Amino acid sequence: MNIKKIIPILEWLPNYNSSLFKGDLIAGLTVGIILIPQGIAYALIAGLPPIYGLYCALVPQVMYAVFGSSRQVAIGPVAMDSLIVATGVSTLALAGSESYISIAILLALMVGAIQFIMGVFSLGFIVNFLSKPVITGFTSAIALIIGVNQFRNLLGVDFIQSDQIQFIILDILHQIGGFNYHTSIIGLISVIVIIIFRKINKKIPNALFVVVLGILVMKYFGSSFGDVSIVRDIPSGLPKFGIPSFDLDQIKELLPIALTLVMVGYLETISIGKSLEAKQDEYRIRPNQELIALGLSNMVGSFFKAYPTTSSFSRSAINQESGAKTGMAALISVVMVVITLLFLTPLFYHLPKTVLAAIIIVAVFGLVNFKEANFLWKANKLDFWLMLATFLATLLLGIEYGIIVGVGLSLIILIFRTSRPYVAELGKVPNSNFYRNKDRFEEVIINEDVLVFRFDAQLFYANSSYFRDKLDYLVCKKGSALKLIVLDAESINRVDSTGVEMLKERIKYYQKKGILFYFAGVKGPVRDDLFRSGVLDIIGLHHFFMRPNQAVKFYKTGDKTHQEKYAKYIHQAYQ
Repeated sequence: MNIKKIIPILEWLPNYNSSLFKGDLIAGLTVGIILIPQGIAYALIAGLPPIYGLYCALVPQVMYAVFGSSRQVAIGPVAMDSLIVATGVSTLALAGSESYISIAILLALMVGAIQFIMGVFSLGFIVNFLSKPVITGFTSAIALIIGVNQFRNLLGVDFIQSDQIQFIILDILHQIGGFNYHTSIIGLISVIVIIIFRKINKKIPNALFVVVLGILVMKYFGSSFGDVSIVRDIPSGLPKFGIPSFDLDQIKELLPIALTLVMVGYLETISIGKSLEAKQDEYRIRPNQELIALGLSNMVGSFFKAYPTTSSFSRSAINQESGAKTGMAALISVVMVVITLLFLTPLFYHLPKTVLAAIIIVAVFGLVNFKEANFLWKANKLDFWLMLATFLATLLLGIEYGIIVGVGLSLIILIFRTSRPYVAELGKVPNSNFYRNKDRFEEVIINEDVLVFRFDAQLFYANSSYFRDKLDYLVCKKGSALKLIVLDAESINRVDSTGVEMLKERIKYYQKKGILFYFAGVKGPVRDDLFRSGVLDIIGLHHFFMRPNQAVKFYKTGDKTHQEKYAKYIHQAYQ
């Protein structure tokens, strides 16, 4: 067993040097500066006291630095998971109450346990059922929901909070006239400042700048802005160890939201990790190890009062752009959070909540992926409609239903595509031994008495009827002149019993009509399945060829040169 695969920190820590530390130090400080105000803001989204956002930036980061296969992914509180937590937990307890806090922490333990078990049993492939269009639609909708939910803090109006955007918009339209003038001015100025700084240079800690500016304004001019809501007291000190309390009924109620967080969190981490992986050649992301790392981050984090965490798009990108080379950057960010928790939390007393809302709104609206939607519209209309359906379902029905619709539609499309694969009639390219699709190559030669048929998928129960219907249709088009069918099986990589039985039935059917049936380019594993299933009881080894050209040539001229060699090879393989 390779211990470095289980504990990836051992891959880079023994060779760590001062040149790596320089980049990690700058990246760690930069991410830490951004993480502190974001952590406070995202805790508010989750319906938790601000301090819990900072707790999420401690132990989870340490665990991921030790066990994560990516050296640049930044773990901690994120807007999307925070909203999902708020959506799920708010149905069970009053936001901000002790019961609410304990349930959110229990949720982290559940999410971590599920992720860890999936990683240990190598179940990361399950997430592959969420295609990129689904992810794009889901994340874009979530970003809009998060952003619109923050208008209550940005404008100082107590709009309802919901994961169904139509209800929020209706409430905003109903109450918009009651916006708080001072709160709105500070919030909108913060939005403008952040956008300007992001245009100038994304490395500028714009979040920290508006936080400091907002604190100074409220501290020294607070008498003029008495109606502006501020964060107030944030307790100092590090979180104490404690095992989350729970009961079985509570776990059952939380399970759907926990599964949603598992899928979303893992998807975010893999998406970010893969994008960062492509920019270097020193390490590779291992999906199942990522599940283990996320699981440990959430499980151990829950023992220190953290709610569910995952990787952050924005902080991970900044981490990489700032020069992070290893997980040491994350540990440096942790040190900054520890210093803040021990000594600096009183400084955030005068922080306006509208400034935090501005930080969140600008961050999440950047996740609405218009470019991907435009690309899908041009490249693949079906994928575009899949993305749009997921987007609308998440916006209008809620987060859980959105992901259910996305997964459901992905599976339906997968079944549709595998049950109706591409088929083609092939013709011979003049002056060559190649056969190509007659619909794409007009110059190919088509013989009236020969049908060369290609099927571009595995042949199994879901598409065997489609295979038969397409073959019969092409045979019918050929008419009574047809004497030979050649199945180009090069693209068939698997057959099941239903597919084999259908083939045997068709071979017998065409034999009765005086039509020969040859196979060309059959892969070894597929040939094994055919022979084990009794195909050789119907046709002999001399009906199998390496290429369609050899099959047609054998039929036309009786040239046995290649066929005898191939038949001998197959015969020897089955002795």
